[in-house]
Amino acid sequence: MKTELINKLKNKSARVAVMGLGYVGLPLVVAFAEAGFDVTGIDPDRRKVDTINRGESHIQDIPSAQIKRLFEAGKIHATTDFSALSSADAVSICVPTPLRKTGDPDMSYIISATDELGKYMHPGMVIVLESTTYPGTTREILLPQLCEKNNLKVGEEVFLAFSPERVDPGREDWTTFNTPKVVGGITLNCTEVASVWYGQALKTIVSVSTAEAAELSKLLENTFRMINIGMVNEMAIMCDRMGVDVWEVIEAAGTKPFGFMKFTPGPGLGGHCIPIDPLYLSWKMKSFNYNARFIELASEINTNMPRFVVSRVMDALNDQSKTLNGSKCLVLGVAYKPDIDDVRESPAMDVIALLQKKGASVSYHDPYIPQIQHHYDGWEMTSVPDLMQAVSEADCVIVVTNHKVYDYPAILDKSRLIFDTRNAYGKIAKNDPRVVRL
Repeated sequence: MKTELINKLKNKSARVAVMGLGYVGLPLVVAFAEAGFDVTGIDPDRRKVDTINRGESHIQDIPSAQIKRLFEAGKIHATTDFSALSSADAVSICVPTPLRKTGDPDMSYIISATDELGKYMHPGMVIVLESTTYPGTTREILLPQLCEKNNLKVGEEVFLAFSPERVDPGREDWTTFNTPKVVGGITLNCTEVASVWYGQALKTIVSVSTAEAAELSKLLENTFRMINIGMVNEMAIMCDRMGVDVWEVIEAAGTKPFGFMKFTPGPGLGGHCIPIDPLYLSWKMKSFNYNARFIELASEINTNMPRFVVSRVMDALNDQSKTLNGSKCLVLGVAYKPDIDDVRESPAMDVIALLQKKGASVSYHDPYIPQIQHHYDGWEMTSVPDLMQAVSEADCVIVVTNHKVYDYPAILDKSRLIFDTRNAYGKIAKNDPRVVRL
């Protein structure tokens, strides 16, 4: 069974299915299709499916022209019908893994995808979970539901593995194709088969001994970044107390050619990984009676950064004999990072909500995001149509996301006050009294 499946994977006759067509799933569909596989994308969202089947892309990093070419060549197809899994030889699961309000993992998407896949399981399949989750998910959830429930022997009839996604939206240098891919299986045979499969489409495969090792590698990557961001955010708070320019401190430290890695502060954490993934590990460790103190502390600091930003905005307005209550505040950029259209976990949402609760009249501008909605508070907003008019009318412009398309000198020329959380004005107007930096 293993040899037969490996041969099908190597000669590209294996039929591939990808469950979930978001920021992770669609680039994977494209990568496998470009490698020569016939790929079916499956997603319950009819809009995504219809968009792909029109030869269009709903993901900023994937050009519509590429989707159209692959669709017209018959290499990709999208559907909402999970029965398409019955003919699949290789399946990647790329569904969301958010946190609940209580801070524990929301496994409903993985469970739902696994339940659907379980209905169509058959011998000779390789299944890879890509969704970031707590260590043990592949063995504790997928293995019983997919293999044991269907009386299929893992490592002999069915091959099950975990391979963490490493998508960084907006990057052009590191893509799904050339970013090294970690793969770890339930058994060594599972690792081998999954590695062979991904190796047909991706440049570099890094095989590890177990699914748990692969799961933990992803959490280590993002926990490392989250903790270091938390540390430099705390440095920004301490520098504020001492009246020292944190950006100058960081630049000076960054001149050391060894033993230092530069991180920068900001209004909080955003994105689909960094604010969430470490908390999966922290949650899991509670079952071992262990408190992940670094994670909890960094999370506390990063979560409170929007409050720190609002308090600094309040102080900056006070210095101009104005109150935050009743002031017009324009938030510049709401994406969680520059030059993308993704607002997942963006700190801008909390900054806006906190400003509103303090009585400010808040508007925003983002060239990539025409509308936003705060899921907890329920409000909706639309990006201002005329940026420069909104800047000239605002009592304070708050740079939350430093998109490259912004003409920062022109914005400064029209502004009364700018609070810069990203050091966008560090080299432009470092000593201008109208600019206050984090």
